[in-house]
Amino acid sequence: MKLLNTGSVFFSLHSVPGLAFILLALLFIILLIVFYLYGKTQQLESLSRTRKKNFDPKRFEEYLSSLDGEQLDTLLKSHKHLPVILLLLLSPTITFAQDAAPKASSMLTQPGIIILIILVLIPVLAAVAFMAVKVARMVSASRRKQTLSDSSAFDHYLDSLPEPDAEAALTRRQQALQYRPKPNALSGDLQAQDDTGLLHNIDSEAALPVVAAKKRATRRPPVDPQLAKLVTAYLLCAAFWLLFGTTVGEYVGIKFVSPDVDHLSWLSFGRLRPVHTNAVFWGWASLGMLGLGYYIVPRISNISLYSIKRGWQSLILINAAVILGSLCLMAGINNGGGEYREYIWPVMSLFALGLIFTLHNFIKTIARRTTKEIYISSWYIVSALIFVLTIVCIAYLPWWQQGLGETIVQGYYMHQGVGMWFMLFTLGIVYYFLPQQLNKPIYSYSLGILAFWSQILFYTVIGTHHFVFSSIPWWLQTVAIIGSMGMIIPVTAGTTNFLMTIRGSWHSIGSSYTLPFFITGIIFYFTGSMQGTAEAFRATNLVWHFTDFTVAHSHLTMYGIISFFLWASIYAVLPRLTGKEAPQSTIGAHFWLALIGLLFYTVPLMYGSTLKGLLWIQGKPFIESVVLMAPYWLWRAIGGSLMWFAHLVFCYNLYRMIEGSGVLSKKSQPIAANPAPEASALIPQTI
Repeated sequence: MKLLNTGSVFFSLHSVPGLAFILLALLFIILLIVFYLYGKTQQLESLSRTRKKNFDPKRFEEYLSSLDGEQLDTLLKSHKHLPVILLLLLSPTITFAQDAAPKASSMLTQPGIIILIILVLIPVLAAVAFMAVKVARMVSASRRKQTLSDSSAFDHYLDSLPEPDAEAALTRRQQALQYRPKPNALSGDLQAQDDTGLLHNIDSEAALPVVAAKKRATRRPPVDPQLAKLVTAYLLCAAFWLLFGTTVGEYVGIKFVSPDVDHLSWLSFGRLRPVHTNAVFWGWASLGMLGLGYYIVPRISNISLYSIKRGWQSLILINAAVILGSLCLMAGINNGGGEYREYIWPVMSLFALGLIFTLHNFIKTIARRTTKEIYISSWYIVSALIFVLTIVCIAYLPWWQQGLGETIVQGYYMHQGVGMWFMLFTLGIVYYFLPQQLNKPIYSYSLGILAFWSQILFYTVIGTHHFVFSSIPWWLQTVAIIGSMGMIIPVTAGTTNFLMTIRGSWHSIGSSYTLPFFITGIIFYFTGSMQGTAEAFRATNLVWHFTDFTVAHSHLTMYGIISFFLWASIYAVLPRLTGKEAPQSTIGAHFWLALIGLLFYTVPLMYGSTLKGLLWIQGKPFIESVVLMAPYWLWRAIGGSLMWFAHLVFCYNLYRMIEGSGVLSKKSQPIAANPAPEASALIPQTI
């Protein structure tokens, strides 16, 4: 008879491991009983030591304070008091920690010896159990006797006291139990007055707010109006591409549940899907990051931006690349199907040129800095620009775009685009805005440097884990899996750094509309990245690859991490540039619509895709997996719709923060020389 099945190992009554397991279980039970008996004997010894014939007067107040109202009524009404049994049930139960189960000796390897020992232990176990029951009964009887004795002694001691003293003590205790403060004990009956006018509406009752009031943005030193215009323009363009790209994505998601919604080639799934991904990649996320970078780099360098003109040129080039790329994709002109590199090389060269302008601008700004050190945000931001230019060149230069080499390059490009461009740049943004919003320095500069270099070490080799079980060399696949495991180091270091920075400030979440976005991004940064590590193993890759699980994972990371971090930073910086804030209710609506929509989108897809992969492993017909995924695709459309509505609310919030602010007007005043950045206090003195 099989008792336990663990893959290829079976424990049975006819096997040595099975008999050894039973023996260890019996020994462990006996050991527990022995400890139980030891505890009971200790209780008996303690009771015998503390038992006294007469009641100790010093314990009177202790017993009296433990009386409840019903017992006090009984004592006050009756001269012959009933034994106060409930009063004396004060002795705590003694517990002991259990030692580990004894290990089986190497001599006990023969089944015959093990069976013999088990047969001997069975009656021993029964005898020990019987003894335990008897000792437990003895302890219970002794405890009841002690309780009755103490109760009787307390009763006689109470009778021996003068009647007024006993009754007065009991009455005082009863009054203490029955005391209730007056409704106005803490407020008083006097009318509130404020002769100085510091308080507002103190004489009127405040209405219950539907949305909890949030703290308004702190006033900070002014920003160069020209820089404010540039940053705002980047963020507005990013918001446009977010709305455009996710509108296309919403339409594509609807096609999963209604595939015959149209019959136009320009609106086919194969053309619209890359339009969606590239618009949110190169339009929304890239422009959003660059706009925030143009604000951060001058501030932490304590110097003005090297060239405002170069910033505008970069914005024009990147927008032109996304516009031309989207038109080419809808017209069927693409790079041959490589994921995230569907733009043809003339279009992508415009994007690369815009990044070159930005990189040159940032390096020149940092080189002219008035601070001694380079803050860690500049490390992440400049490195991200260098890496994205490198991977674009590798992905588009034709010399290795043949056969298997193209597949390896595709894995490298696809994963480096996510990890060494979007993730690296966004982390640099968080290292600036999270401490700024908390008004405290980053927890550990060393953890930030550890995360920085370990991400560069491990992330650059993990692209091939997307092609496990392919014709790519087995050793290269293994290197990618090991690199994916190594990503635990930078992710854990970064998450710890962010959470420890927030430590002591969790109470600020309720009064801030940026911290919920940051915390959500931190949570998805850890869970989404660890999910990527879990997907890299061959066993899980076998189930999840080529399913919608990768779609859920990409949204969990690009949306849950990148987008939430960008939204938090935009809500932090725009009131700083415009002097206006969005309504707190619509910011809350944006947050909850985006979060709930993301969960509705990803969780059903992950669950359904796991079932889908298992069907494929079982060799079921492909159409069965299509039928299986139908309800999960419906949830995908519902979640995507909520996310799309969140983006509409986000665009409205941008309008409210910019409308009437004058930031984008042509009239602007020059800024005073050498403004003091609010982040200067956050920069460590040493690196």
